[in-house]
Amino acid sequence: MPESGNDRHLGGFATTVSLPVAWGEMDALGHVNNAVFFRYFESARIAYLEEIGLDGSVGTVGPILGSTHCKFIRPIIFPDHIRIGARAVRYAADRFEMEYRIFSERLEAVAAEGGAVVVAFDYKTRAKASLPRAVVDRIRALDPQVRKWDR
Repeated sequence: MPESGNDRHLGGFATTVSLPVAWGEMDALGHVNNAVFFRYFESARIAYLEEIGLDGSVGTVGPILGSTHCKFIRPIIFPDHIRIGARAVRYAADRFEMEYRIFSERLEAVAAEGGAVVVAFDYKTRAKASLPRAVVDRIRALDPQVRKWDR
């Protein structure tokens, strides 16, 4: 569920989502499995995509994940409640780069940071596409600090 990102840990993140940590997300070592962090990022990314209108619900152009990464800072352990922030930091004609941050309420600290490149993709022609102008305008309105990506 999207919420405001205005606090000292997630300030500056245009979109935040809040999730409970499930017991089943932990692995044999007693902490949330590293692969689950990418699902947490995905939840924030999907909320962000819905806010900018690139969720694939209109037309044939939608998002496809080009790359993603995570820096694990602290282990998350059940029970906990986390907040995940997402924002765009750069954009080009056909893609934009995102940053994520996961804040653990139990630890009262940032547990992970990461990022991704989201590429506009035409699912009808099965080829890369240009970001629709309306999407770029929404990114720029939602994330005023975003800059043009000189690739």
